[in-house]
Amino acid sequence: SDKLKDLLELLPEHDLPEDLKSKHCKRCVVVGSGGILHGSELGHLLNQFDIVIRLNDAPVQGYTDHVGNKTTIRMTYPEGAPLSETEYSPASLFVAVLFKGVDFNWLQAMVKNETL
Repeated sequence: SDKLKDLLELLPEHDLPEDLKSKHCKRCVVVGSGGILHGSELGHLLNQFDIVIRLNDAPVQGYTDHVGNKTTIRMTYPEGAPLSETEYSPASLFVAVLFKGVDFNWLQAMVKNETL
């Protein structure tokens, strides 16, 4: 718990962004990365949800007819995090799901711009 507190102090913000905090999350959908939506042509329906939470780093480009193209929150373990800054959508919130001790080391290295 002390390590987590120290890490949170390093982060510039450890709350939801105002635009997400102020939303009255009436309709949310969680889209996984298992491929079950392939061929479903539900993309237009998924885009209508107020908040679209995507898990892991499943591709959206090339599959938008089936999985939509709206991403409000992207959640993944650190090892699934995009490697390039250009892979992070400026219109969505990236959430690293910290689970293992090495995940906390990863976050600290990211925040301090260190290598592991």
